[in-house]
Amino acid sequence: MKLQDLVEQFVENVVAQNEAIFRGDAKTGNKHARKYGAAVDKLLAHGNPGRDALCVLLKHERMDVRVMAAAHLLRYRTAEAKAVLEEAAKGQGLVPFGAQQALKRWEEGTWALDPE
Repeated sequence: MKLQDLVEQFVENVVAQNEAIFRGDAKTGNKHARKYGAAVDKLLAHGNPGRDALCVLLKHERMDVRVMAAAHLLRYRTAEAKAVLEEAAKGQGLVPFGAQQALKRWEEGTWALDPE
């Protein structure tokens, strides 16, 4: 599968997960979380080219996509990912809360979405 296809799967399932959560449908949300998780795992398995493919999402139009990509890219692109998360964390709601939690785990040293 091409890296771009994996990036598109990531985007589609992050969006679908958030839409399901906002509808109160956790079961469907979890299904989409597993799908974007599988896509990001495949991207990361490609090493830095996979991470670079994911980096384009740091400028995605949707905050939920930017935040999820940034959370996975903290080790690889620390400054850029932190900037995305810090901006999102200023808001209120589920996505800003996720950004706050990612930053907190990073600062605590417990973050592990893309270990070396």
